[in-house]
Amino acid sequence: MSFLDQARAAKSASITLATLNRACKDAALHAMADALADAEDAVLEANQRDVESARANGTSEALIDRLRLNPQRVDAMVGGLRDLANLPDPVGDVIRGWTNANGVQVRQVRVPFGVVGIIYEARPNVTADAAGICVKSGNAALLRGSSSALESNRAIVTALRAGLDAVGLPADGVQLVEGGREVTDELMAARGLVDVLIPRGGAGLINAVVEGSKVPVIETGTGNCHIFVDASADPDMALRILLNAKVQRPSVCNAAETLLVHAAIADTFLPKALDALAGQGVTVHGTDAVRGYSEAVQPAGPDEFDGEYLSLDLAAAVVDSVDAAIEHIRAHTTGHSETIVTNDRTSADRFVAGVDAAAVLVNASSRFVDGGEFGFGAEIGISTQKLHARGPMGLAEMTSSKYIVTGDGQTRA
Repeated sequence: MSFLDQARAAKSASITLATLNRACKDAALHAMADALADAEDAVLEANQRDVESARANGTSEALIDRLRLNPQRVDAMVGGLRDLANLPDPVGDVIRGWTNANGVQVRQVRVPFGVVGIIYEARPNVTADAAGICVKSGNAALLRGSSSALESNRAIVTALRAGLDAVGLPADGVQLVEGGREVTDELMAARGLVDVLIPRGGAGLINAVVEGSKVPVIETGTGNCHIFVDASADPDMALRILLNAKVQRPSVCNAAETLLVHAAIADTFLPKALDALAGQGVTVHGTDAVRGYSEAVQPAGPDEFDGEYLSLDLAAAVVDSVDAAIEHIRAHTTGHSETIVTNDRTSADRFVAGVDAAAVLVNASSRFVDGGEFGFGAEIGISTQKLHARGPMGLAEMTSSKYIVTGDGQTRA
């Protein structure tokens, strides 16, 4: 099937999905979960082929970690679909409403986008998450995964389509878009067939989609996430947060990539922190001030503070004040998630007001910036733009709105 045929089939399926009530959509999600659970062996076998191929091609371990599935991750995908079924249906929610003086009633209600195209890299669990969110929000999904996860995505989509078919819904509501770069170009040019496009991956992918798409784009972003340890911070709390944000899963976008430490606490905090990080296998790339506390710290290069490591590496610097931390973050942030550890409410308020990011955290790990942790269920991604959706994108963010105007014969004078 050509891409245009897929897009037309998705458009047709979206009409059916948009009119379903919650009970029908929830039944579909449970059927998709059942089919995916039944297909676990096939999914893991397909994923193993992808992992072996990636390793043979010299793919980094950080990216292989994103690609790899295991029984626990498959169970999490299945559970994510079931969790979505338990969440309220956003479609039809009244965002606001009023009655004019002439008796005309105006309501703004949530409605599906229609056809959502999603371009993403490596992580095959995104396939189930994205499909589930689209179905629950009444949208059809065109899923353009990376070639490195092709076998995994094929197995997952086959199961999800079987689930839709089992409850009498159009399987073309979830489709995997395959092919070369020319197919991606077709997807980005399919204005009128695809209603919105969401890129999820590294900076190169996101920039390419934002700059090259004729279809409206919701931009997800990379995560150069900072942790600022303020002068008043509880050192033990700060260390727990730092290690969790950096080490728990370093290959994801909400992992910490930069540590900033207030000069007033550096002498007591940094030696302990650097030892603990080294004990967890983290390589710290620091300024001269940080290197003075440990010979193990590598010198920070000129661009060290500007990107994601997605590995057990961390940039570090000492700053003189809350304002200096905010200034550093403003210069280097990607607008994802920024954290302050402090016992000073004034410092916390100053940081929250001064930092421009999708999420700002006070005394909590950036690993909480996630749709599941926010209670949204599975997420499409984390938007770092400022239009329509910002932060974790759950069900409500996968809808648009329309106005319903109801009268009893009024005409405009």
